[in-house]
Amino acid sequence: MMMLGRRDFFRAAGTTAVVGAVGVASAETAHAARPTLRQGSTGSQVKYLQARLRKHGYWCRSVSGTYDDTTQQAVMAVQKAFGLPRDGVCGPKTWARIERLSRVRAKSSSGTLIEIDKRRQLMIFVVSGKVTWVFNTSTGTSRTPTPSGRFRIFRQINGWRRSRLGLLYRPKYFNGGIALHGSKSIPGYPASHGCCRLSNRATDYIWWKNLAPIGRRVWVY
Repeated sequence: MMMLGRRDFFRAAGTTAVVGAVGVASAETAHAARPTLRQGSTGSQVKYLQARLRKHGYWCRSVSGTYDDTTQQAVMAVQKAFGLPRDGVCGPKTWARIERLSRVRAKSSSGTLIEIDKRRQLMIFVVSGKVTWVFNTSTGTSRTPTPSGRFRIFRQINGWRRSRLGLLYRPKYFNGGIALHGSKSIPGYPASHGCCRLSNRATDYIWWKNLAPIGRRVWVY
């Protein structure tokens, strides 16, 4: 076995440090080199993004290669989960997170329920203690907050409902007149009159897969 002299040892260590630094720089360059993606973008980079999102539980409709509204909503969910600017655009900072993406952690460690995290504005579906899907949501404003607590879904309407506060798409009620429902506007901040908004396509998926049946527990915190 060849022994390194003191000078050779530090020379080799310096080389290792440089290689490590180059690796970090290369990773950062890779994030910066990826194209900024937004609604309307298409191609293999969009497919890669969608595959990463779905693999880690951020719901978008499919790995289609088209950056549709569900992809935008999933990207916004990632941004909310990790404290990034909430614009639904996949730029360098969001790409850096996508490359080392992890699944959102729920507060629940057992059971099947829906968690609504008002601080992060996320709706988390937990099945047998495991997070299956995370959706972007918009809850009530400071003037019309969504009440915290533990509830159950007790009523649903399979269609549009016109209420005094506006149109609700396929609402599922869990606390008086407060429901999770589809909407055409799900911004990155609390904007509703107390309900929990989802995109219409997300709402269709929830109905299709029966993720929020009558009796399903809902934990708002």
